[in-house]
Amino acid sequence: MTEYTERLLPEAPRKGAAERFRIVWLVIIPLVAILSQVYVPRFVPFLAYLELPLLITVHFALGSRGPIPALFYGMSIGLVQDSLSQQPIGMYGIVKTLVGYFAASVSMRFDVQNPVVTFILGFFFYFFHQFFYWVLSRALLGETLSFDAQQTLVFGLLNAAVALPLFRLLDKLRVAS
Repeated sequence: MTEYTERLLPEAPRKGAAERFRIVWLVIIPLVAILSQVYVPRFVPFLAYLELPLLITVHFALGSRGPIPALFYGMSIGLVQDSLSQQPIGMYGIVKTLVGYFAASVSMRFDVQNPVVTFILGFFFYFFHQFFYWVLSRALLGETLSFDAQQTLVFGLLNAAVALPLFRLLDKLRVAS
């Protein structure tokens, strides 16, 4: 190439370690969470309450502080989770889309690095996820699912307790890149 064309067509930037890690962050971690949601309860039944794809969606949304990317991230995780579960396609997609959007919107108003706020948001979004899934099942599918508020509250507290160390671990992984 001549000097003139080299100035017009600069070398494409090479993917650095940070960009490769971002791909791992956006694809591999949610996929592991979804697969664990599907397969772990088969071997360890008492962990069936754990909603890791939801927690990953909430963590991304709280960290991104942008409702639109969080909306698409939640939608993607929800649709992949729908495709691997025996649920109707789109139910988790709709619910996780809304969770991603609202979590990102909340993150613009509150200090989400505070563990107390993180715990409260983890609990709230678990309850919101379960309640809205119940509403959609009744409204769109005509299913008569029961909504056990007491069990949902307990599982929400357990998911919020898991969210604290999980979010801290994911933050350290993101910073390490």
